[in-house]
This record gives sequence, structure tokens and C-alpha cells, in this order.
Amino acid sequence: MRWRRVKAIVVKESLQIVRDPRSLMIALLIPLLQMFLLGYGVSLDVKHIPLCAYDREGSQESQGLLRRFAASPYFALQGLAGSYAEIGRSLDTGRCRVAIVIPAGFSKGLADAGEGVVQALLDATDTNTANLAANYARAVVAGYSADVQLDVIQQRGGSVQTLTPVEVRARVWFNEDLVSRNFIIPGVVALVMAIVGSQLSSLTIAREWERGTMELLVSTPVEPMELMLGKLLPYFVVGMVDACICLALAVFWFEVPFRGMLAALFFTTGLFLTVVLCIGYYVSVSIRSQVGASQVALVLTMLPTTLLSGFSFPIDQMPAAVQAFTYLVSGRYYVTILKALFLKGAPWGELVLPIFCLALYAMVMVVLAARAFRKTLD
Repeated sequence: MRWRRVKAIVVKESLQIVRDPRSLMIALLIPLLQMFLLGYGVSLDVKHIPLCAYDREGSQESQGLLRRFAASPYFALQGLAGSYAEIGRSLDTGRCRVAIVIPAGFSKGLADAGEGVVQALLDATDTNTANLAANYARAVVAGYSADVQLDVIQQRGGSVQTLTPVEVRARVWFNEDLVSRNFIIPGVVALVMAIVGSQLSSLTIAREWERGTMELLVSTPVEPMELMLGKLLPYFVVGMVDACICLALAVFWFEVPFRGMLAALFFTTGLFLTVVLCIGYYVSVSIRSQVGASQVALVLTMLPTTLLSGFSFPIDQMPAAVQAFTYLVSGRYYVTILKALFLKGAPWGELVLPIFCLALYAMVMVVLAARAFRKTLD
């Protein structure tokens, strides 16, 4: 291997990046768009759920319960209905996702038997939101019922003594405020790296075929490994610059805590970039169309990183066969490392296994990509 020839390919590819507006757009705009769109657009925090209410009693107690719902950050009271038919229309049109119906004997049941029944009608087209809304509604009603019962007992001159044999006192680690953005943003960094790396490298060899310059490239004394290094090194640098941009946005703009080591972050980012760049290069050698190569590269990198890395869905909740398949997804190891570095501040010792797997993955992809190119026109 002669580094003079590698340097010549690097210079050629760097000029190509500068002169190709599409490559520049992929390199510079995609990280920013992905970070802002996913950072602001994707959230697992369900709040301000549209709520309608039908108060059939109209008492002070029922109005107090509605005020509790209105004060809750999880609900947004849209208005009061006058009949079941109006409640049905509100749910049908999407004006509200939850409807609360307070029966006529609500306050009497609280005062006499210490029990109150409230009906909740849920729009379950989104089952996750419906389940959360039902739990939030139970919590609001339970808290209000307990306060009313306490007031009634005290008005009658009694006292309340509560004995709880077992009490749960929860203390949240790593994501103390339970902010979903802190969980999502590290995965977005992996997704951006996968998209940028694979898209840029998937155009390298396919571009030579489409522009008719492959004959000149084959006639040169450059070796396949030299060609691969020369083609991918500029995009590796671009990818690391994008990684710095994503890190700065995550920490300083979205205020995601970073508790780990920068050296570990950049080392593992380099390994992951090597993997996705080599996948894109391999596809580019195999498919002689830039459009086809870019589409296949997206399928091989972006989709697995999005769906099977633990970024969108927890791996331990997947079927056993799918869980086994995720071990073949490089994004699984990188996302695990990112979450450990951002939220846990994990030391090197706790990252040995995912780093080893990612490094092994990178070595295999380098060998496959280097062997993929042959100096023939067949």
C-alpha cells in the first residue's frame, strides 16, 4: 500500500464533495434537520390530552373534581357537554380523546359510602395514549376522592389514621425528571450517523460508473484497499464533524446530560462510522446506480438502526427471534454505548462488550468492502 496514491484519491474525492451540492446537502443539512425534527417532534411524554366532561350532577363536589382535571398537566379541558350524544360527537370528531361523565349520585356516594364512580370514555385509536390517559384519570379521581373523604370524616369529628405496612419510595436514576427527550436524542445521534455515512459512501463507486470514469480508475495502479481508503477517508472526516455538531446540539441546545467520557464517545463513533461507510461502499460497488445504491444503503442502515437498535422500541419486548436478529445490527451496540455515556456516565469497563462487538463488526465490514472492488469492467 502506498499512501501517495491514497492521498491522491482523498484529494479527488474531497474536491468531488465540494463540487457536488447533493453531497454537501447530505453532509450538512441532514444532521441539523434530523436533530431538530426528531428532537422536537418525537416525544414519549403524553401531556395536555384533550378532555371533555359531562357533569350530570352539577354539585360543588363534581365541580371540584373537574377543577382537578383542569389543573392537571396531563389533561386539557376542552369544555362541558350537555348530553351523551354531544360527548359521542366530540370523540368522533377528535375534539377530545377522553370524556369524563360524572353521575348524578357522585357526591352522595362519597359522603355516605366513601365511594364514587366516574365514567371515562376513551378514544383508543392510539392504544398507548388511551392506556396512559386511563391511568392519569384514575390517579386524579383517586386523589380527589381521598381528599373528599378526609373532609367528611373531619367534619363529623373523626380522625383518620392510615397504616401502610409496605410503602414504595421511588428514586429515579440516570433520567431523574423522566424526560423522554433525554432518551430519544442519543438514539437520534446514531440515526444521523447511519444516514449520513451510508448515503455519502453509497455514491462513491456508483458515481464513477455513471460518469464513465471507471475505465480511467481501473487503468491506474491504485490497489483496491488504497481506493477504498481514499474514497472513505473524506467522508469519515465529514461524519466526525457531524458527530461534533450533533453532540453540541444535544448538550447545549436540547440540554441532554452528558456524563461520560468524550474519548469513549468519539472512539465508538469512529467505529460506527467505519461500519456504515463500509456498508455504503460495498453497496456502491455492487450496484452501479447512485439512486439504487442510496436506496439499498438506507434499507441496510437507517431501518435497522431505527427499528432494531433499541432506539424506537425496547429490544427485551421483541419476540425471541427478532431479539436474536438484533445482534446482527451494528446500531444496537452503538445506541447502547450512547445511552450509557449520555445518561449513566459509564466507565470503560462497563462498555467493553459493546465496544468489542462494534470493533469486530467494523473489522468484518472493512474486509468485505475491500474485497468487493475488483479492477475489471465486467
